[in-house]
Amino acid sequence: MEPDPKEAEFFRRLDADESIEPKDWFPERYRKQLIRMMSQHAHSEIVGMLPEGNWITRAPTFRRKIGLLAKVQDEAGHGLYLYSAAETLGISRDEMYQQLLQGQAKYSHIFNYPTLSWADIGMIGWLVDGAAIINQTMLAKCSYGPYARAMVRICKEENFHKKQGMEIVGTLMAGTPEQRRMAQEAFDRWWWPTLMMFGVPDQASPNSAELTRFKIKRKSNDELRQRYIDMKVAQAHAFGLVVPDPDLKFDDATGHWRIGPIDWNEFYRVLQGAGPCNRERLEARRQAYADGAWVREAAAAFEKKRRQKEETAA
Repeated sequence: MEPDPKEAEFFRRLDADESIEPKDWFPERYRKQLIRMMSQHAHSEIVGMLPEGNWITRAPTFRRKIGLLAKVQDEAGHGLYLYSAAETLGISRDEMYQQLLQGQAKYSHIFNYPTLSWADIGMIGWLVDGAAIINQTMLAKCSYGPYARAMVRICKEENFHKKQGMEIVGTLMAGTPEQRRMAQEAFDRWWWPTLMMFGVPDQASPNSAELTRFKIKRKSNDELRQRYIDMKVAQAHAFGLVVPDPDLKFDDATGHWRIGPIDWNEFYRVLQGAGPCNRERLEARRQAYADGAWVREAAAAFEKKRRQKEETAA
């Protein structure tokens, strides 16, 4: 069987690090993998508003409140950028969102954990957004143009979110013994789930090889996780936090920090819907969608009337 010339040209362009654009030809598997990743990414931004939105009215100062409000608004914007980018692949925003509401689409497991104290807001900014930045700076170099370009602005805003989180953690660790205990307790809860954000080990991932071949992913799950560990262990020590891992040790031979085993059973359990807040998060999104029905109906009626006027004038 002779090779498909279109496919050969597609991979030639990937090898030359050329950007693939919506009007270009690409394999159906490339399209499906992009839709899967981009929709999950968009859903994660939208669901990710909920754990922090829970603390907007309870922020300790007015300055913290307006900062957190701005951050949550940024996450909504990120979701919209990504839905728009995914629509260039021939899937509608409504179809993607319905997949989320019906439980057919995944989003990052990290957003199914509760925010129990104000320190959790600092940990989300420092740890969760810090992990997102490491993932997303690689995606800003991915082969699909609309996805890569969306990442440029998102990464800039996420960097601000990370700094906001670091400031909160630094303030708590410079505070009273009670504030330091609160920060340590939150760190203990968020450390392991954030390490899972990079995905399962490379050898266990069903998609990593293909994503790498398509140059959607530029670095492996394990490479990105190690980069994150080295960075966050150093920062934790600078804050005065104790990393909740009795097996943590520095490997002089490699220059990297080595961690104990990750509980991947917990990861799969949360991903499959049995996390602390899975039902609560999806129900909140379903309720918001139901509450917004009148807005969609009004917009549709306005658009219908506008088109009727145009047709009459023509």
